Amino acid sequence: MTRALLSVSDKNGLVPFAQKLVELGYELVSTGGTHKVLEAAGLNVIAIDDVTDFPEMLDGRVKTLHPRVHAGLLARRDLPEHMATLAEFNITPIDMVVVNLYPFKETIQKSGVTEAEAIENIDIGGPSMLRSAAKNFASVLPIVDPTDYDVVIEKLQTNQVDQAFRKSLAAKVFQHTAAYDALIADYLTVSEFPKNLTLPYEKFDDMRYGENPHQKAAAYTTALSESYSVLNADILHGKQLSYNNIRDADAALRIIAEFEETTVVTVKHMNPAGIGQGENLEEAWDKAFAADDISIFGGIVALNRQVDAVTAEKMHGIFLEIIIAPSFTPEAFEILSAKKNLRLLTLPFTNTISQNLEVTSVLGGVVIQERDLMGESEANFEVVSKAQPTAQQLRAMIFAQKVVKHVKSNAIVVARDGQTLGVGAGQPNRIDSVVYAIQKAVNKTGFSEAVLASDAFFPMDDSVAYAADHDIKAIVEPGGSIKDKDSIAKADELGVVLVFSGTRHFKH
Repeated sequence: MTRALLSVSDKNGLVPFAQKLVELGYELVSTGGTHKVLEAAGLNVIAIDDVTDFPEMLDGRVKTLHPRVHAGLLARRDLPEHMATLAEFNITPIDMVVVNLYPFKETIQKSGVTEAEAIENIDIGGPSMLRSAAKNFASVLPIVDPTDYDVVIEKLQTNQVDQAFRKSLAAKVFQHTAAYDALIADYLTVSEFPKNLTLPYEKFDDMRYGENPHQKAAAYTTALSESYSVLNADILHGKQLSYNNIRDADAALRIIAEFEETTVVTVKHMNPAGIGQGENLEEAWDKAFAADDISIFGGIVALNRQVDAVTAEKMHGIFLEIIIAPSFTPEAFEILSAKKNLRLLTLPFTNTISQNLEVTSVLGGVVIQERDLMGESEANFEVVSKAQPTAQQLRAMIFAQKVVKHVKSNAIVVARDGQTLGVGAGQPNRIDSVVYAIQKAVNKTGFSEAVLASDAFFPMDDSVAYAADHDIKAIVEPGGSIKDKDSIAKADELGVVLVFSGTRHFKH
């Protein structure tokens, strides 16, 4: 008789699946709680210790780790010597393994869980059976995912269990056990940068395409997903998020997390287009829009307050891809949802992003680093010029510093307190970024109050000179160049305030 071994933590769909296996002529073998569930459903089930002729022991830690189980799984049906060995030791072949693992992930996510509790939820027997079955997939069906129950039954009923299907189930097993082990390794790892990097991810969705239509793509979440993530946002309206949508929305969420004040952030191609703050959301929107009313076209908007009808009306008149906020009033939602393709997302906002490692792919590998969560504080500023900053200029510097860390290097931000005026992003040399940012800002309302922030030091004094020639009266940059003295001398010559922040914010 064909034999199936079932041992699952997730009992969803188990009984109907087992009933159909019996109808197809399968003999059922099971363990512990799974055995009890199947027996209670009136199914004839063989207990695992009747197969092994050995009792479960050590509080269930050892029950399936036995030759009568693994020989039955690993024996090659096409090798007479393997089958003769099974016959010699009176071992029945096992033709299907249905296993899902102890809930390690769910356990470590519980509040107050102890290490001992986590360790007890590391499955040993389950992965061992799955791996044995998956290795011998030519003869054994390995099933790890309850969502596969129906298709397995359908293929068994129609005699369509071919090698390609068997191989696909085996691949799923090894993907699952690898991710399971990776999560355990991550939980136990004390080194930030271990010798072997194991990063478990779970598929979020297939993308229609990647950055461009000719590129295939998919999105994955970390196994222990972060609540403050575009992948955890509620999509209230609009079509599926694209690859570029996700990247841009992620950039917007990172930027707006810098601010507790009422803030609106607009993003285009992962760079801030305009950022505004105000006493209310409408004022913040007006400043963000005025900061760059061209780049916002087709962009992403993040707002850290509930979207009201007045602000919604103003956004409604512009082509936008995504609006993401903590919530929308019913009136605001009605206004904005009139646009069929506009994505409206909600997410609980935070000013505290967790310090996790970030992974970037390169040809042949990855590089990883901590997130740049360095805060900005006047306490870290060093005024190196003779001219001294005003309180208003210092506030503007703090604001600009929070923005410049999110701009592609070489990065320059021209801003006043609570509003960006010009952003120079991604230029191969710093002076070009300075020129572009100032050109964007120079004719805007509030330019007389503007300061200039740089993500890295000035290698020459040309940036200071250009800024001063265009009426910038205060600059903040990290310092640290071997030619800092030249920039300081130029600032003193031209009467410009120069402040060293001491913190570089490259973003490549």
